[in-house]
Amino acid sequence: MDKQTRWPAWPLALLVLASPVQAAPRTEVVARGLEHPWAVAFIDDGRMLVTERPGRLRLVNANGQLGKPLAGLPRIDAGGQGGLLDLVTDSGFARNRTLYFCYAEPATSGYGNSTALASARLSDDASRLEQVKVLFSQQPKFSSRAHFGCRIVEAGGTLFLTLGDRFQRMADAQTLDNHHGKVVRVRKDGGIPPDNPFVGRAGARPEIWSLGHRNVQGAALGPDGRLWTHEHGPQGGDELNRPEAGKNYGWPVITYGENYGGGPVGAGLTRKAGMEQPLWQWTPSIAPSGMAFVRGTRYGKAWQGSLLLGSLKFRHLLRLELDGTRVLREEKLLTGLGQRVRDVREGPDGFVYLLTDEDDGQLLRLLPG
Repeated sequence: MDKQTRWPAWPLALLVLASPVQAAPRTEVVARGLEHPWAVAFIDDGRMLVTERPGRLRLVNANGQLGKPLAGLPRIDAGGQGGLLDLVTDSGFARNRTLYFCYAEPATSGYGNSTALASARLSDDASRLEQVKVLFSQQPKFSSRAHFGCRIVEAGGTLFLTLGDRFQRMADAQTLDNHHGKVVRVRKDGGIPPDNPFVGRAGARPEIWSLGHRNVQGAALGPDGRLWTHEHGPQGGDELNRPEAGKNYGWPVITYGENYGGGPVGAGLTRKAGMEQPLWQWTPSIAPSGMAFVRGTRYGKAWQGSLLLGSLKFRHLLRLELDGTRVLREEKLLTGLGQRVRDVREGPDGFVYLLTDEDDGQLLRLLPG
């Protein structure tokens, strides 16, 4: 371990536990020709919807054929890291055809953008979005092409949305009068859940669930029914967290990373009273994106309950073995893939699907070894 690598204080034995040996998984291409795809969601009859960051929503048929871009999307400010980003289907999609998506929303006047969350109905012929409604718009708007966050998780009658700090506004992550560097929680109609932790506090945005985040690009409900996330650190210090109501995850006051080019962030602290430690961290950075828990049996018993996440930087897939909230082991998979892994989802068929963030991006199915 080099001198820049710092780990949470887990017992060393936890880092060397091994799983039963099994053959390495492989991939097969489901669809290709996607321009910087960002998220995949499953609908009916083996079909999927895929977002492309430049601002398109595409239907992928069961045979992998790409449909024309769907009509009905709102205005999207595509550029840099912004564009059309995450997408999930409602738990009642088979009945209501409702989906939720987030995107870089341009200001209606002047300059600036921010992350917005919207709901829509997928038309019966799956050619367009209907009844589009903006449920949440990050405030304030700011002219930036970076750190939109933008992962969505449904939890009961509510939606969690992860929000980046917009890069140049990192200090905002520690204050409650804005949505930068936060996880927020709203009802499916855009209303405020009355049990959100800052409801009624003067000067606080009532949508806020947790604060002190940098750029959260992975989120999922765990087997424990709780929200799990991972986020990009600066140069080092990517984090795995389980955000809890009202808690502060430290950015930019504490971090295991450093400034780009070297040098401490702020006072160079890794711990401070009142701020949460990550469950796991990566130094050097892996640039994580996408996240899914393995619930099915396609990959054998050893994989059940594992957490899978993609690495944009190292172009592979990671599997974390967990014991509750403790990481027992990290395994690198698909190390020869050679493509940036942007999204990771478990499909209704029990297979894991990946999206690669490339000019000619692919939708991949992960096959057991």
